[in-house]
Amino acid sequence: MQDSSAHVPLWSWIVPLFGCVIAAMTLAHVLPERSVVLLLMSAGLLAGAVFASVHHAEILAARVGQPSGAILLAVCVTIIEVAIIVSLMLSGAEGNEVVARDTVFAAVMIVLNGVIGLCLVLGGRRHREQSFQLDAASAALAVLGTLATLSLVLPNFVTAGKPQQFAVTQLVVIGLVSVALYGVFLFVQTVRHRDYFIDVVAADEDAISPPATYETPCNPLAAGGLLVLALIAVVLLAKLLSSPLDSAVAALGLPQAVVGVTIAGVVLLPEGIASVKAALMNRLQNSVNLVLGSALASIGMTIPVVAAISVALGRDLALGLAPQNLIMLILTLFVGTITLGTGRTTVLQGAVHLAIFTVFLLLSAIP
Repeated sequence: MQDSSAHVPLWSWIVPLFGCVIAAMTLAHVLPERSVVLLLMSAGLLAGAVFASVHHAEILAARVGQPSGAILLAVCVTIIEVAIIVSLMLSGAEGNEVVARDTVFAAVMIVLNGVIGLCLVLGGRRHREQSFQLDAASAALAVLGTLATLSLVLPNFVTAGKPQQFAVTQLVVIGLVSVALYGVFLFVQTVRHRDYFIDVVAADEDAISPPATYETPCNPLAAGGLLVLALIAVVLLAKLLSSPLDSAVAALGLPQAVVGVTIAGVVLLPEGIASVKAALMNRLQNSVNLVLGSALASIGMTIPVVAAISVALGRDLALGLAPQNLIMLILTLFVGTITLGTGRTTVLQGAVHLAIFTVFLLLSAIP
């Protein structure tokens, strides 16, 4: 029997393990918390642990196939996102009541504009015109538009809670509705209408081609264990870096929203790379599954979890978007519906999304 561990890249378990050790020793005050060198090392280890967790999730995703593989990746990314958000919420830093909103909004804008824009531009440049299943995109966009409106738009117009916030009862109900609706979508995606989300061009192949580093079969149990290790490393390192990140943003004179953009960018980078690779291989359906799945999981899972924690701890949670971000969200959903409403895309649609993404980054730094 082959030793499956030989097919696991060393960095994918050494980085998370080292991250766990460094974070645990720092949090236990064995190492100095404010050491610049240690903080820079921890930031690098956090990025490496994120890549390692997604790497092992991709191994498992390649085993279970599509669309379950895309769901697994989205869940993995969402766990990381929640861990970092909760760490910042509990850090006691100023503005921590908006970090969940800023991160979720940034995640939606990054995947629906930045990632999908790159996929369509690079994929269209190589293959001219690409296709995907319209039924899958329509179902995902309907759920995404509903969840985004309920979670990020409606808080600006209710009167029971504080400005841009739900009252406790409203927050609980919205959280439950979000979980239920996301659960129905997962049921449709994996059971009732699973064929909608399978690549029609490569239906008999793996929906996400595994990278060369694990083309040779790898023990899924080993991948699962290493995935847990990587997620633990992410949680500990996020806790360690939460306060320094807030301090760095404040010292640079940047808006609080930059924290959310930074978190979302780090968390979504590996999945974004996987989406672009799929588009370059003319498997746009896989890219659409990953992009829309990430956006849905970010709202459908992150918001309810953060809401539950805020209610349990009695903390404020501001979810309503600022006017300029509200316009950007509406524009993104409108253009996304048009882009994914025909089942075929070209470079032009990608350029439109990248233009919106550029303006989003501008408004994040200069509101």
